[in-house]
Amino acid sequence: MEKELWSYLKTAQKPIVLYGMGNGADKIINVLEKYDIKISGVFASDGFVRDKLFHGFKILSYATLKQQFGDMIVLLCFGSSRPEVMENILKIASEQELYAPEVPVIGGGLFTEEYYKDNLKEFEFVYSRLADDHSRKTFENIVKYKISGKIDYLLECQVSPDEPYSSFLKLDNDNFVDLGAYNGDTVADFINRCPNYSHITAVEPDIKTFKKLQKNTENIENITLVNACVSSECGFLPFAMKGGRNSSLTNGDTLLKSINVDSLNENATYIKMDVEGEEVNAILGAKQTILKSKPKMLISAYHRTDDFIKIPQAVLSIRDDYKIYLRHFEGLPAWDTNFYFI
Repeated sequence: MEKELWSYLKTAQKPIVLYGMGNGADKIINVLEKYDIKISGVFASDGFVRDKLFHGFKILSYATLKQQFGDMIVLLCFGSSRPEVMENILKIASEQELYAPEVPVIGGGLFTEEYYKDNLKEFEFVYSRLADDHSRKTFENIVKYKISGKIDYLLECQVSPDEPYSSFLKLDNDNFVDLGAYNGDTVADFINRCPNYSHITAVEPDIKTFKKLQKNTENIENITLVNACVSSECGFLPFAMKGGRNSSLTNGDTLLKSINVDSLNENATYIKMDVEGEEVNAILGAKQTILKSKPKMLISAYHRTDDFIKIPQAVLSIRDDYKIYLRHFEGLPAWDTNFYFI
């Protein structure tokens, strides 16, 4: 087992600096403070260096901190799959110790060595149900990454978004339910891959993003748009409107209509769930649909610490005859990791 990142940082002799600001950096700083780990600086990509402070540190460039400290430990505090950003991250990683600490997007709890050992039987069960060698390799690598923060584990197992469609995910005349449709990007991707689709139901809770979804799909036929959040039950839930991918049911101050998949009354054959930590509840709210139709499902597995356990358990508690695949797409950190149930 890899050495846990937080334990290593507690005894590290090199200065520790953060690369990036924002919500991710805030969460990482909270964990560092919990472990009484001190940081020595913050830097941003050259185009984002500003004459301002972040948690009491002046935001500098990498070159400035490199000149000041020489060797240092860099903690990556944001996610990206953009080629130019990835190139810069890998350049820094070639010169310094660079880690991407795993902190949950939603909810609490850290994916520590202790957490893994405490839930070893559950991890072993999920691993035993994975359907191919690459899924097992991805599972092993991401567990090692989550504990160690070493990005090489992610780089070793990443695949192109096209790979699942050539390997095991076959689309034809599908009735697609897109949960967390954002601005319509996944709708467009689905149509490109399945031009002879039967129907699309696209669900997006954030009102600003929903308006973009409406605009971007106005010329698409056989599509139903739903402005609601997705959970296990129908009703109203507190929702945090953030105008983008970070909108969620966590600490929300707006009551929003909630639906479940079963209430859509759709004979879904393919469901995508990327619902900001509500994946398990969304699965439970699709129980009758899963029992009746056994739809293919793509389910995001990177929002909560226990996603690697709870998502497969939830699906298999409804139907035990799914084949399970796991893929991680290009980008850092592990924010585009998905289970596929076929």
